[in-house]
Amino acid sequence: MINTAKDPNIIFIMADDMGYGDAGCYGAEKIRTPNIDSLADEGMRFTDAHSSSAVCTPSRYSVLTGRYSWRTRLKENVQCGHGLPLIEEGRLTVAEILRKKGYATGAFGKWHLGFRYVKNDGTSFSEEQSINNNPDNADKYYHDINYSEPLSGGPLDHGFDEFFGISGSLDMPPYCFIKNRNTVGIPNIEKTPVTQQKKGLACEGWDDTEVDVRFTEEACDFIERNASTGKPFFAYIPLSSPHRPNVPPAFMRGKSDAGPRGDSVMLADWCLGRIMETLDSNNITKDTLLIFTSDNGANACDYFGRTYGHRPNADLRGFKADIYDGGHRVPFIASWPGIIPCGTVTGSLCGLIDFTATAADICGHELNEDEAPDSCSLLPLFKNPYATVREMLVNHSANGMFALRTHDWKLIDGLGSGGFSKPVSYKPEKPGEDGQLYSMKDDYWEQINFFLSEREKAKEMLSLLNEIKRG
Repeated sequence: MINTAKDPNIIFIMADDMGYGDAGCYGAEKIRTPNIDSLADEGMRFTDAHSSSAVCTPSRYSVLTGRYSWRTRLKENVQCGHGLPLIEEGRLTVAEILRKKGYATGAFGKWHLGFRYVKNDGTSFSEEQSINNNPDNADKYYHDINYSEPLSGGPLDHGFDEFFGISGSLDMPPYCFIKNRNTVGIPNIEKTPVTQQKKGLACEGWDDTEVDVRFTEEACDFIERNASTGKPFFAYIPLSSPHRPNVPPAFMRGKSDAGPRGDSVMLADWCLGRIMETLDSNNITKDTLLIFTSDNGANACDYFGRTYGHRPNADLRGFKADIYDGGHRVPFIASWPGIIPCGTVTGSLCGLIDFTATAADICGHELNEDEAPDSCSLLPLFKNPYATVREMLVNHSANGMFALRTHDWKLIDGLGSGGFSKPVSYKPEKPGEDGQLYSMKDDYWEQINFFLSEREKAKEMLSLLNEIKRG
């Protein structure tokens, strides 16, 4: 634990589907991100940070619990907006750790970890209905919810004092805000979908363009209310941008040179800027650990196939949902005045899953074996960018393919991307070549498969992966 005169406020901002190459400080030229870049100048930029999964729901589970999501019932894909709670009853979360240590806790944004909705007949949905494995029929379930009934199993049942957000992604119904345990209004209007949104119900007056602005306003209000209390606070702010439908508000349209998706990245940057301004105006920047990151990698293009010459995942192989690094290597920037040296860059391996152990270390909570079992504290790395906090990390694709990463090597237990990139899977072309092994030290583009030529290394890493999965 790092001893400070006062426990810091902790803010964790997580964009949705923002790629490793989307911010200026990570090489973007067609998208301007002055606030993200400024945060990097004031703190530490990570170049080898990863989400535990290449898609939304499982990545968020890991952030809040310090546990791999594939240890739960969700072995692949993501949940629907009406999905059941994924965080188990009794599972310790980072919010519960901090609240027990005297923190005020608030969540503002996309939850996507499930609520227990009450159906019109008084029952709940089944686990099978909870998972987004039949999206063509999922819209029928949204018409079978009694939206006047309180929701359970959400943020307020997992350590948060207050919540304002949406249930799933901005392309999933119900299209309504949720405040604490209740929807803000009753979704009873058939929404006209835009850019691949799913069919479903919306509240009267619902406006997709206002969502992230509203999240940010609510988060800033939370910060304002807690700034002068003398009590530290934790704000978890999972934004909906730049995930589809890519409909930023009028003040952000056309600001980038990368189309509506690029404008949506700039909206996420604007949200960060508003949070930073609020900290400054309340004179608490110096007392705050501020983290900005993304839940997984980006798609290769927008939803009309346009790239505008921009590479959202930089020169990494693959993109969202894939087991390749484009699916899960993410931007990660942390600022904590007086603790994290300004303008530093670290290439040490780490993951978003390490946030829970980091927060526990900050506030002095000693984790037992079942608490955040897959998480490692980043505090040594915050003080020294050359420190090593973990020897290996497991990654997971949308289709359930596993990879094990060490400092120099990456083993993929299968052939193909396991996600959106083609081929998703394929049969071995050579006898025994039923996996992939890449030298991340010399080939982080993942182009040369050493699975056969470095057979002993492949066997060693596969054995380690299986041991972790059994744990």
